Amino acid sequence: MPPTVSQDDINSILWRACDSFRGTVDSTEYKDYILTMLFVKFISDVWRDHYDAYKKEFGADEERIRRKLDRERFVLPDQCTFGHLHAKREAPNVGELINIALEHIELANKQKLANVFRNIDFNSEARLGNAKKRNHILKNLLEDFANEKLDLRPSRIGNLDVIGNAYEYLIGQFAASAGKKAGEFYTPAEVSILLAKLLAPKPGERICDPACGSGSLLIRCANEAGSRDVAVYGQEAISSTWALCMMNMFLHDVATARVEWGDTLLEPKLLANDKLMTYEVVVANPPFSLDKWGADKAGEEQKHLNRWHRGVPPKSKGDYAFISHMIETMDHQRGRVGVVVPHGVLFRGGGEGAIRKALIEENLLDAVIGLPPNLFFGTGIPAAILVFRRDRGARTDVLFVDASREFQDGKNQNKLRVAVEVEKIVQTYKARAAVDKYAFVATREFIAENDYNLNIPRYVDTFEEEEEIDLAAVQAEIEGLERELAVVRAQMAKCLVEVGL
Repeated sequence: MPPTVSQDDINSILWRACDSFRGTVDSTEYKDYILTMLFVKFISDVWRDHYDAYKKEFGADEERIRRKLDRERFVLPDQCTFGHLHAKREAPNVGELINIALEHIELANKQKLANVFRNIDFNSEARLGNAKKRNHILKNLLEDFANEKLDLRPSRIGNLDVIGNAYEYLIGQFAASAGKKAGEFYTPAEVSILLAKLLAPKPGERICDPACGSGSLLIRCANEAGSRDVAVYGQEAISSTWALCMMNMFLHDVATARVEWGDTLLEPKLLANDKLMTYEVVVANPPFSLDKWGADKAGEEQKHLNRWHRGVPPKSKGDYAFISHMIETMDHQRGRVGVVVPHGVLFRGGGEGAIRKALIEENLLDAVIGLPPNLFFGTGIPAAILVFRRDRGARTDVLFVDASREFQDGKNQNKLRVAVEVEKIVQTYKARAAVDKYAFVATREFIAENDYNLNIPRYVDTFEEEEEIDLAAVQAEIEGLERELAVVRAQMAKCLVEVGL
């Protein structure tokens, strides 16, 4: 029997496997190799586990075993298992063999994995070096993943969350080392949890992220529903990140997820009868102030998509383009939107100001929540969460929360503690009542008086009065110090005379 293993053991083994690439391949690229190999290792271990179980049930009847395996949620051809690749680790064309295995895995699972591995090349000289160097890297990688502690059979680890957690751990680690590029594929876990709790998905609902990255936020929202009875949708513009998302969904057993590859703003692909699909929950952490998002093409869009009827956002800032898209995909009765935005979205004028005013007058804006600085990878600026709802009924007020000053200070990134800061924000949102120096409920009329500017300090007064200074006491202290200084100077002068200076 292999030794017992913990989540931390698995995470540590996987992170050490990255040593094969460090100094040779940029972390923004080698994450694809590590995460793909983890995927292959996991499905191989699951396949082996199921084969052993059927072998025990059917004995030497390989035909019956094969028929049962063919009904599994994925199919793994014989020459594509991790064990087969590990056995070939010394082969001079090991990179090519891995590529062939990935291609066959795709072909055997077209509905779930079509094109997922199209951008990953284990035989790339440009990314992994010449044949000698490449073979050395890949041999080490296969040996790292062959660690007996990295036995991911369900009969051993007992819970799919172990591999899902490991995948999330690696994505987070890569994000921490990827700098600005991390924002392309990762939303910090605590922010994902906060958004999921604010929007509170329920069983039977549809959930969509139109800028889904590696899918972590979508998965958090699906888990928050507490049931498999949710429909998950997403779209991602970067092909390699889309592939990560597809593998992430598979590993978390979100089997029915529909995630499209393409630019949501230029080419929305989640359509039904040539119209935008709608969802009860729409959530996103889109790229901040995306330049050249496609404003020049907005006039060409079919009117039935109806995304820009409040105005076309400026071409150099795509924030309200994503917001407008998300609003139009909300279910007309129960729709909720949660979106992470830079603070400029709250107060910038011009076309953005006009869109903001329209959203408020349509009674869609429900809450504005200010977050601490340095939460997100690649940017230290503070962000905010906007919550929009279609189910506000007669309520017309807007809740403002200034959660920017409460966080766990980190060396590289600040964090929101789920049981502390996240819980306080969620409870404040649910209570919808003023909290001194933290939350304020503003009427629509008051917001209009502020020219529809949503800058949080206009509504939440965080001013701390300074303690009154006793000038007489300060003067007395200064005079006392001056007397002491005079005595010290006299003593110093005397000492200098005694030494002849």
